Amino acid sequence: MQHSFRMSSLPSMYDGYPRFAYGGYSFLLVDPFPGTWAANWYDSDNLYITYNNGYYLYDSRYPSVGLAITVVL
Repeated sequence: MQHSFRMSSLPSMYDGYPRFAYGGYSFLLVDPFPGTWAANWYDSDNLYITYNNGYYLYDSRYPSVGLAITVVL
């Protein structure tokens, strides 16, 4: 079972990519979030990150869509 979280606010733009922080790390969304997701997905949906030859952000409401993310060092 993945540990889920909520962003609480829409990711802010950083260097041309949406950026968010979680668990002491900053992440950039490499893939755009789908326009079909709820308007407040970042605040209302349970999100989780997995690793499978790269890191991906998943929304539990749309589990078949993984968004590529990268860790900001």
